[in-house]
Amino acid sequence: MITSAMHSSSDTTGPYVLVVDDEPTIGEIMARYLQRAGFQTGVALDGPQAVAMNAKHSPALVILDIMLPGFDGLEVMRRLHEDEHLRPAVILLTAKGEESDRIAGLRRGADDYVLKPFSPGELVARVQAVLRRTANGPIDEPPLELEHLRIDPGERMVLLDGREVALTPREFDLLWFMASHPGIVFSRSQLMEHVWQFASPNDSSTVTVHIRRLRAKIERDPDNPDLIQTVWGVGYRFRR
Repeated sequence: MITSAMHSSSDTTGPYVLVVDDEPTIGEIMARYLQRAGFQTGVALDGPQAVAMNAKHSPALVILDIMLPGFDGLEVMRRLHEDEHLRPAVILLTAKGEESDRIAGLRRGADDYVLKPFSPGELVARVQAVLRRTANGPIDEPPLELEHLRIDPGERMVLLDGREVALTPREFDLLWFMASHPGIVFSRSQLMEHVWQFASPNDSSTVTVHIRRLRAKIERDPDNPDLIQTVWGVGYRFRR
């Protein structure tokens, strides 16, 4: 039986990853593979336990099953994101038939998702890809200035008409990548590879949802976007 006290071995010094799944065996398997990859780990079995462990350990990333006792994974994620300065990255675990929940999770700020059943190796690769941005540190580039938008990669800050816009880490990465390549059209699979650093040619919903969220936050008229433009049948580009 796994409890919330399960952690990695003492010689593991990598980022702390919290695994949240109500099936103890699955949680244990995920934790062991992550430990082998150098991560510290903890396991929570329900929603309340996940929130409590997040507050105690401040994980860099949470692997979060959507279907949980207590309250579901989407509610857990909402609570984890209440403090925008301490919010962990989130990878959702979803079954193939839970597309609506998956899209809802992306809209609410999830960084990525993995479909069950999954290979432990794929999960570790996804975790490493999501955390790679943090490991690389601030981007050593000058801020980009538009008429009403300022994007500062060093501070990872976006100002709209002088007011800070709250973006998730993945939203910022996507915005910075596109804005620093103005006029270039990227397909969804190319954006997945460059921004998520994980090739997924068969998945378009992740990019689509993040583009929609970005437009809602930075466009003056999200229904008629001026900055992030759709090139029908191809992908998206940031205006020159």
